[in-house]
Amino acid sequence: MTDSKSPPLFRRAAPPTARAPIPAGQTNTAAVGPNGTLRLNKRMAELGLASRREADDWIAKGWVKVNGVVATMGMQVLPDVRIEIDKQAQGQQAKQVTVLVHKPIGLVSGQAEDGHLPAITLVQPQNRWAQDNARFFFHPSQLKSLVPAGRLDIDSTGLLVLTQDGRVARQLIGEDAVMEKEYLVRVVYNADQGAATSTGQLSRIDDDDPVSTDVQSVFPREKLALLRHGLSLDGQALQPAKVDWQNPEQLRFILTEGKKRQIRRMCELVGLKVVGLKRVRIGKVMLGNLPLGQWRYLAPHEKF
Repeated sequence: MTDSKSPPLFRRAAPPTARAPIPAGQTNTAAVGPNGTLRLNKRMAELGLASRREADDWIAKGWVKVNGVVATMGMQVLPDVRIEIDKQAQGQQAKQVTVLVHKPIGLVSGQAEDGHLPAITLVQPQNRWAQDNARFFFHPSQLKSLVPAGRLDIDSTGLLVLTQDGRVARQLIGEDAVMEKEYLVRVVYNADQGAATSTGQLSRIDDDDPVSTDVQSVFPREKLALLRHGLSLDGQALQPAKVDWQNPEQLRFILTEGKKRQIRRMCELVGLKVVGLKRVRIGKVMLGNLPLGQWRYLAPHEKF
């Protein structure tokens, strides 16, 4: 992780990027100190050198120097310091993998729950996509600390990212992340179903005679406008979304936030029922032709 204009093993200061959630067991005490200083692990995360947890591990092992001096845990630094990373840390980081899974319905994203298996159970050699050209060889050690960077509901399918790399997780699910996620959503419409109220609550009635073909022709334009902007969930106004008809029975959603079951709940507020939901893109990475139930590595040249 070096800057091409800097001496080997050094990374010069760069503008801060989005903040990451504080890992479990780590507090934010004194993350920002007097005179504009920052905790070293926070500064390393801002520079994209490592996650905070990873940075602390490297510091503990003596793999980090600040202005030529071995760093100490919890030290405060100015933004313009020169940070040196040992080759051992770089080698460790280079071994970290990110995996793209085409998750089927019935699997959960993270830990097993209610008898349902997690998506990581698919990450086995026999399920690797035959057309995966990434130059990685599978090893069971890659499953250690391989965690989902975001969720996909048990009754949804499509692109799920599992990663060992804290930098990737921070980019996708950091507290200030604004990564676009694209979904194809098959719907049916009940014209008699209650509309969203000013408080964002749905007046529910029975699903009598829902329209399942050519939904586009009967779905009011003002309700499509509400899906794009104007709805609230959990007492909070939703960010603007891009919502358009992909075909007469299917909508395309592009979101930059990810509340629990957000698309299904948005659709309920305007009288739509989701009967199929598939995530096809995260940032610049597409699901593409990855078969259902199979996985591939994120190639080194691919960026979210």
